[in-house]
Amino acid sequence: MRDFLVAYHGYGLAFVIGYFLGSIPFGLIFTKMAGLGDVRDIGSGSIGATNVLRTGSKKLAAATLAADLLKGAIAIWITLYFHNTMNFPIFFVCLTGFFALVGHLFPVWLKFKGGKGVAVYIGIFLAGAPWAVLVFAITWLSTAYITRFSSLSALLACSATTIFLYFFNLDWAILSAILTVLIFAKHHENIKRLLKGEESKIGNKG
Repeated sequence: MRDFLVAYHGYGLAFVIGYFLGSIPFGLIFTKMAGLGDVRDIGSGSIGATNVLRTGSKKLAAATLAADLLKGAIAIWITLYFHNTMNFPIFFVCLTGFFALVGHLFPVWLKFKGGKGVAVYIGIFLAGAPWAVLVFAITWLSTAYITRFSSLSALLACSATTIFLYFFNLDWAILSAILTVLIFAKHHENIKRLLKGEESKIGNKG
């Protein structure tokens, strides 16, 4: 009975903590506070840091990146506390990461039209599997340096992180694989533009 109650409350907490932290639209909040209007009306229409950069404000883009990263990390840190102190299963922690990304991609406050999830993904693994973030960073930076495509860099970095985790921690690898599929799906328009040679490069406002 106790195991059932732990699981029941654990899954409920995973949803509440993950989804509602993940759904905070920092990019939209920051740009509106700065008097730059609705970030969804420019560029890709995303609320993420890459699109915020298209407003011309590097500071706002950096703030959005940091805030989105932190909301993923905080969700995991909170549930890791329950994992360590109340013996909640690691699946509960990974489920929180899943809901955090889903909250960012599909926030109820914005009619389920959110960002593309890369910063939240980084935050999740920064808290849960820090060494994997190094793999992500190396892959992203090297791909971005060569191609100057932010979207391609992110997709390859998520994929490389999943492969890396497969050899060290299967639980986090499975989570990474699921999140990577969601991120690929959210980037479907970017993928189409990449295949057509029409994708905007880093530094371009279009």
